Amino acid sequence: MRLLFLGAGGPGGYFGGRAAQAGADVTFLVREPRAARIREHGLRIQSPLGDATLHPKLVTQQMLKESYDVVVLSCKAYDLDSAIEAIRPAVGPDTAVLPIMNGVLQYDVLDREFEPHRVLGGLCQINATLGPEGEVVHLGKHANIVFGERAGPARSERGVALEQALAGGEYVSRLSENIYQDIWEKYVMLTTLAAATCLMRGSVGEIASTDDGVDILLGLLQESQAVAAASGHTVRPEADATVRKLLSDRTQPMTASMFRDLRQGLPVEADHILGDMVRRAHTLGVDATYLRVAYSHLQVYLAQRAAR
Repeated sequence: MRLLFLGAGGPGGYFGGRAAQAGADVTFLVREPRAARIREHGLRIQSPLGDATLHPKLVTQQMLKESYDVVVLSCKAYDLDSAIEAIRPAVGPDTAVLPIMNGVLQYDVLDREFEPHRVLGGLCQINATLGPEGEVVHLGKHANIVFGERAGPARSERGVALEQALAGGEYVSRLSENIYQDIWEKYVMLTTLAAATCLMRGSVGEIASTDDGVDILLGLLQESQAVAAASGHTVRPEADATVRKLLSDRTQPMTASMFRDLRQGLPVEADHILGDMVRRAHTLGVDATYLRVAYSHLQVYLAQRAAR
């Protein structure tokens, strides 16, 4: 199975690099400056699971002439339109597109562009970014990639082939039996984490250590879970217990990547994550007071950033 990863940034660089390291047929679609750096220095991964310097196959937009079996998208939501144009030449009649992006709104866009049967469901759980020298920096030992069919048999021919292609890497790879449920449970967790850490400008532990912090964290969680339930994806008890334990931990250093981007003055996925959750709450008649406050806060940030 031939895999094309769009970009070689944090998550994409990690999962694609580790898959290539394990023997998968991986090519990275990158811009020329990134390609030149990787050709010179290799794709460097720094991780508690082991460092690596790889020399993967690379292709730039101008060089992209053939289709692949699976195209993996790990871009930010605000780059989705340009990502679609970049991968279009690589999407043939039998190509599957696998977004491992945050949220759920991307499926509406990808379905319109490539037709629903081409688009797999997917997510990743990892804290990874690019370092100052272009190295992929994996923070922590958590690295999961989950994928699956959004309709039809869960263990489809292409799903099983992808499961085999991604086997053996320094990550946990799983072919999901219920990918939408997995996606929504991550969406609920991410929305809660992003809303809280961006609004409060601190980690989960710092927020939980305040007088009302745990109540606020759990209030955000309950609103997000209510939207998920109204959308037909009630969070399962084990997932609920895990996230409640994390959000109540006064020593927990976790922050959302959105908060880390905000702190650096970068664009954030506010509309795609919080905005979409708030809009769904309004449509479904779910109270989302906490989420609306957090989203308004991020809208102010985006307006200020645009005015600079």
